[in-house]
Amino acid sequence: MISIESKDRIVIITFNTDNINALNVDEIKNQIIKTLEAGNSRVVIDLANIKYIDSTGYGCLLQINRAARDNLGIIKFTGITPEVMEVFRTLHLNTILEIHDDRETCIRLMQ
Repeated sequence: MISIESKDRIVIITFNTDNINALNVDEIKNQIIKTLEAGNSRVVIDLANIKYIDSTGYGCLLQINRAARDNLGIIKFTGITPEVMEVFRTLHLNTILEIHDDRETCIRLMQ
């Protein structure tokens, strides 16, 4: 479901699927939270491949954000398509999650 890579001690998570929904949300959430709990305190979630997120997916992103804070970590989101960003704005997730236009900006802000 996800790919995990490191760059300058920052974990970058990308998706091998084009949606986050009730069918895959538990696996995605568990893998990312496991990464956070392993002491990876700086994480970039790149949503560039995601075209659709259902309500359980949005809940998952909020849980991941909370898990990062609980583990004294920093998490930033990037690569959000215009269609998904429209829903982020409707749900006011853009005021809760730290969202940046590109991966390089996220990495630079974490160094």
